[in-house]
Amino acid sequence: MPARNTLENKIIQNISRRFAQFFIKPLMSQDAVLREIKAVDSEHKKNLLSDGWRMHQLQKHLASKDHPYHKFSTGSWETLETKPKERGLDIRLELLKFYENYSANLMHLVVYGKESLDCIQSLVESLFSHVKNTDQISFKCPSQPLSAEHLQLLVKAIPIIEGNYLKISWPVTPNIQFYKEGPCRYLSHLIGHEGEGSIFHIIKELGWAMDLVAGAGSDSNEYSFFSVGMRLTDAGHDHMEDIIGLVFKYLHLLKEDGIHEWIFDELASINETEFHYQDKVHPISYVTATVSSMRLFPPEEWLVGESLPSKYAPNRINMILDELSPERVRILCESKKFEGSTNRAEPWYNTSYSIENVTPYMIKQWIQKAPTEKLYLPKPNIFVPKDLSLKEVPDKVTFPTILRKTPLSRLWYKPDMLFFTPKVYIIIDFHCPLSSHSPEAAVSTSLFVDLLVDYLNAYAYDAQIAGLFYSIYLTSTGFQVCVGGYNDKMRVLLHAIMKQIVNFVVKPNRFSALKETSVKDYQNFNFSQPYSQASYYLSLILEEKKWPLAEKLQALSKLESDSLAKFVPHLLSKTYLECYVQGNIEPGEAESIVQEIEDTIFNTPNSVFKPMSPSQYLVKRVIMLEKEIKCCYQIEGLNQKNENSSVVQYIQVHQDDALSNIKLELFSLISSQPAFNQLRTVEQLGYITYLSLRSDRGVWALEVVIQSTVKDPSYLDSRIDEFFKTFESKIHELSDKDFKRNVKSLIDSKLEKFKNLWEESGFYWGEIEAGTLKFDRVESEVALLRELKKEEFIEYFDEYIKVDAPQRRTVSVQVFSGNHSAEFKKAIAEADPPKTCRITDIFGFKRSRPLHRSLKGGPGLITMD
Repeated sequence: MPARNTLENKIIQNISRRFAQFFIKPLMSQDAVLREIKAVDSEHKKNLLSDGWRMHQLQKHLASKDHPYHKFSTGSWETLETKPKERGLDIRLELLKFYENYSANLMHLVVYGKESLDCIQSLVESLFSHVKNTDQISFKCPSQPLSAEHLQLLVKAIPIIEGNYLKISWPVTPNIQFYKEGPCRYLSHLIGHEGEGSIFHIIKELGWAMDLVAGAGSDSNEYSFFSVGMRLTDAGHDHMEDIIGLVFKYLHLLKEDGIHEWIFDELASINETEFHYQDKVHPISYVTATVSSMRLFPPEEWLVGESLPSKYAPNRINMILDELSPERVRILCESKKFEGSTNRAEPWYNTSYSIENVTPYMIKQWIQKAPTEKLYLPKPNIFVPKDLSLKEVPDKVTFPTILRKTPLSRLWYKPDMLFFTPKVYIIIDFHCPLSSHSPEAAVSTSLFVDLLVDYLNAYAYDAQIAGLFYSIYLTSTGFQVCVGGYNDKMRVLLHAIMKQIVNFVVKPNRFSALKETSVKDYQNFNFSQPYSQASYYLSLILEEKKWPLAEKLQALSKLESDSLAKFVPHLLSKTYLECYVQGNIEPGEAESIVQEIEDTIFNTPNSVFKPMSPSQYLVKRVIMLEKEIKCCYQIEGLNQKNENSSVVQYIQVHQDDALSNIKLELFSLISSQPAFNQLRTVEQLGYITYLSLRSDRGVWALEVVIQSTVKDPSYLDSRIDEFFKTFESKIHELSDKDFKRNVKSLIDSKLEKFKNLWEESGFYWGEIEAGTLKFDRVESEVALLRELKKEEFIEYFDEYIKVDAPQRRTVSVQVFSGNHSAEFKKAIAEADPPKTCRITDIFGFKRSRPLHRSLKGGPGLITMD
């Protein structure tokens, strides 16, 4: 690799030196401590209505009080400011005392770089050798946090969101102690399996559950929990005892049937292949994962960890299996159906719950009345790859090319020229113009996609275990099938998916279960974070054809299975396929795949699929905001119990253009950290605070997001404006040196190589999907950056971004919490300031605005030349 230049080395050394000083001589100034306490409290308030945090703390609350696991897991103003002061403690002094635990003998460091190991070692020794070694003893937890009084319990808790959730857990010996044998991995594979004969397959077919996850997890070498968690339907909630009985019935089957070496060997083979062909990840992810391994494993295992269980030890597996007993179980069930029947409250999040005893005798009764459908172990996995050879590619292909084009489809192809791995990535985009012309069509298409995934689950689950992943998801113009992983058995899976689409029928029992879940998901948007609500309203304002959630929920509530059965042939009667194939695959095979798909879905007798004419190609466009006008949409939050308010200020700048893009990216690079520092660190407005770029169908913009309990959205919006006003002088006074440094930083980030096939494919497919087709975007934008003058950049800022810029187009979406109801009433009663447009009717406003042009040409406008 090329060596870094002198300037790069100086920058890296300065950053490393500052990082090292955190551990050598941290400042911990009084004002910084106070700011951090406020940030922690803001984060805590964000989580108060999050069921994940609430249930996690409830599980901890129901543990031995003298065990560290029992403690409050984050922090708040009460724990870090109020209570310490009541006890006469200075929290800064306590932090300095706690810092004494940072001793070199307990610390680990990972440095990832281009330089030689000798060079990196020299850098580390020069910067980190002054970290004190006080020979501290590593803290050890006192074994398991659950005593007998915390087991054989059924905990019924009331969640914030709609839905029923069941979690069955046991304290077990940590898998980390036997990572070479991997007993918990073996058991989680079987208990969490989703193929035929599994727990999940049976309760899913009965209409009782929507998903199931099983496995062990722990933050410690001393204790661990094995859990089986699932989302239940309303019918599943009513059959909770039957489901628990079925789980124990399966555990009994595992004991009776014995431990199978072939299953262990199959998993070991899959794990070994996965490790050998693992994708490269971003350095920050790699170093954090590695440094965590160093705490748990001997040096020779630091880069492997527990990825490669290799010792078949049935006695270890049986040991964990014996621990999954009725005598050691604890069950947590979450449902709003428990409202009015709970008698306790967890102190930190005020989660309402009740406790009942569950004896082994009761579980024995539940086993007896569990479903009688036959449970059995999975069969050998047909998707385990055998051929991992690399294909010959005769010609070097730099960018995707169109290999094939018919009235039914278009195929884009790019062989793997970078990673040389036996993997492929395939996208089949079904462009269906009838998919979203009404709220009814939108929810019907969505449910059709959900049912497809549901039907495929039992068959395709083995593929995912073997490293061949697929997804089917809704798009704004239809739906998309993606397949990625080892190319060996890819066609088998892709063919099964296409056959499922062609032979689709509505199964009333699965329709009812998925509709129920989908309705609850829509309803649960009311409990989403306020900044997510603000982002939703912004999308509703910007996008030409986007149906409000309330209308979609109403349409979904009325949808019946026979209506969906009639809609699907209508949906598919106009279809065009945009196909993308990249990876370890020859061009002839790529063409063969698409031809087979065409034959499967278009050319079979009585096929409902019909070709779509170019005139029917559906495009979605973005409204054009008015220059020099600031639009404002103010609304109360959907959950007034949430203390957080939020603002999203959106500055629409330009449609995709290389020169404009680099100027906006450069401004974002220069301003994002100062915005965070001023609005979050200095002014302490809220934990969630950021400035970032966004692009909606090729329309580029800046957005600033703040979520806050301390100030109302109108005030937050004014502080964003004030930041831009203050920052104007920083832009105008930008030195040549700082300008060049930031330009170089942006160039470096653009020239950073793709880490894996999925990252590269995502970039190229993004160009195809957006219609921009700028496959050389990086090269062209870097060339422009090298020529960019500071004066041009400042001129761009003055023209489009600064508060009074002649081309500035802004909308501010403000969501008011119950805490700020008085401010909301005041805000909507105030007269509009000059150059302000108040949005009271989103759809009336959209109809009054022109649209940005679409960048998508459609199937008839791209030639094969």
